This record gives sequence, C-alpha cells and structure tokens, in this order.
Amino acid sequence: MEDIIIIAILAVIIGLAGFYVYKAKKNGKKCIGCPYGSQCCSKSENGSCCGCSSCHSDN
Repeated sequence: MEDIIIIAILAVIIGLAGFYVYKAKKNGKKCIGCPYGSQCCSKSENGSCCGCSSCHSDN
C-alpha cells in the first residue's frame, strides 16, 4: 500500500512538471526555468535570451 502511495505522488509531481514545461513552451518561452526567460532579445543576432548563459551558443 505504501508503494502505491509513493508511486502516485511521484506520478503527480512528474505530471505537473511536464504540464509546466508544455505550458511554458506553448507560451513561447525559450529558457524554461530561467529568470530571464521571458526577456529574450528579438533584436539580437541569434535571437537568444539577453541574461541567460544557457541560451547562448558560443559557436
């Protein structure tokens, strides 16, 4: 019985995380979880976020 409760709690957590990612991507966020994710520079040459180093490609 305890295993079923633990599995149900994990399933709810994973489901909510997946829904958050889906909702963020649907709204156009490029950097999910980044505090600067909604401030992406549309005028920059590569279209990446202004303040998030994980969005920039150093190539």
